[in-house]
Amino acid sequence: MIKSIFNKIFNIREEATLERPKSFSQTDLSKPINTVVPQKPADERCDSSVSVDLEALFYSLLFPARTKDSGGVANNLERRVMAEIEQALASPQLIAEKVLKLPSKVLELDRKLADPQFDTKDLLALIEQDPLLSVEVLKLCNSPAFKRGEREVTSLQQALVQLGREQLRRFVTSSLVREMLDIKPIYFRRFGAEIWRHSMQVAFLASELSEEDRDTAFLLGLLHDVGKLAIFKMLLDAFVQAEPGEQPNSWLFRQVMTAKSLTLSALLAKHWQLPSTFETELDKLAHVHTRPNEGIAAVVWRANVISEISMLQQASKLPADMLSNLLALVGLEQAQFDELHEKLQQF
Repeated sequence: MIKSIFNKIFNIREEATLERPKSFSQTDLSKPINTVVPQKPADERCDSSVSVDLEALFYSLLFPARTKDSGGVANNLERRVMAEIEQALASPQLIAEKVLKLPSKVLELDRKLADPQFDTKDLLALIEQDPLLSVEVLKLCNSPAFKRGEREVTSLQQALVQLGREQLRRFVTSSLVREMLDIKPIYFRRFGAEIWRHSMQVAFLASELSEEDRDTAFLLGLLHDVGKLAIFKMLLDAFVQAEPGEQPNSWLFRQVMTAKSLTLSALLAKHWQLPSTFETELDKLAHVHTRPNEGIAAVVWRANVISEISMLQQASKLPADMLSNLLALVGLEQAQFDELHEKLQQF
């Protein structure tokens, strides 16, 4: 029963309603450009040194370094969390039920949004029962990245008229998934904010880059980093027992965070009974030294790298020589990236 409902939620086959932004109007990013380097076979290793460097830099956005990088030596805090990660990989159901639970309201609301016969007034009343959800949906409607026209959207009725049911479904789902980022300690809110911003960027880019099934690409991009959120919440719990001043600052922990989080994302997708496509594509992404060469995983991989480049560039943390290598890796010219970068800063 639950699985069939989720199949309806995520296996959307109608045409996507997200309007292509003006900044993408001159170049169709879903098609390769002349400067794209030939793609490697799926089983061939990508440039792992560039990939590792990028992840290490991106990690610095999530956890501002306060102490010297300890390299391959993990401290007590990190060892405790890494042990919990291994337990989570062995029993993902515990993480899905206690640490990172998918909001149950997704089921009821999406079922109503997907039914064109469902009365519009009843639909809006259902969303309005959750004031926080209503506020989050309106904030998304009026955000620079998604706003259409000069008029501000001030009601859910107006949002439904302007966006249509399919786009409203995306916004409602995004707002509900965001509930999983409920992070209390003020110092660590930066992690939640940056991960959510990154997830929204990847979702948006994946839907733009995908040649087919843009809705699934959007949602896979949105959920690809849920494993990082789960690990981060484990880290918060571990801080209660940590020594004063102890921070996650080793290269080893960064590697574990990167590789294991994607595996955990795939396992969570399976436990949440999402369509098997999600687990399959996330599992492809979990092989961090291999670039997926086809399917939605390849689209999300490219979207993920572009988002990381953009966020690091905005923070002035990306060396110029590394930028050129990364742009070649994702098949973008500098002018194309500049257009994307300007758009992504609005998230």
